[in-house]
Amino acid sequence: MEEKIVCTNRVATHEYFILEKIEAGMVLDGGEVKSLRAGNCNLKDSFCVLSDGEIFIKNMHIALYDKSGAFNVRDAKRDRKLLLHKDEIIRLQSKVNQKGLTVVPLRIYFKQALLKMELGLCQGKHTYDKKKSLMEKDIKRDMERTLKIR
Repeated sequence: MEEKIVCTNRVATHEYFILEKIEAGMVLDGGEVKSLRAGNCNLKDSFCVLSDGEIFIKNMHIALYDKSGAFNVRDAKRDRKLLLHKDEIIRLQSKVNQKGLTVVPLRIYFKQALLKMELGLCQGKHTYDKKKSLMEKDIKRDMERTLKIR
């Protein structure tokens, strides 16, 4: 199984503790899929909303495909439905309601010919947690640099 990563949400790892990862499908148009194949996507400010037994991703930007013509004119940041099993949606809904967690998209990738999205069940970081993780990254980078020099 070869995966081609289209887009990643690097801000999510800085802003949240990722507790659990879930794979979901997406409902898209043909022009959006072609635009994703070209890598024209941004997950930076996107988030997921659970409502009425369905899950939607909001604020995800997929650029309009330039060769799609005048008939396929859609909003680049429209709400898109995600495809999950009913029991997975119910489990996510209960965790989000009870523990104050949120569902955030982490990355979009092609799994064989299908377009998939990796969702993360996340808990928000405080500012001191963010500073601590940045310090750990700096220390790790310095260690690798000194090992590379020697």
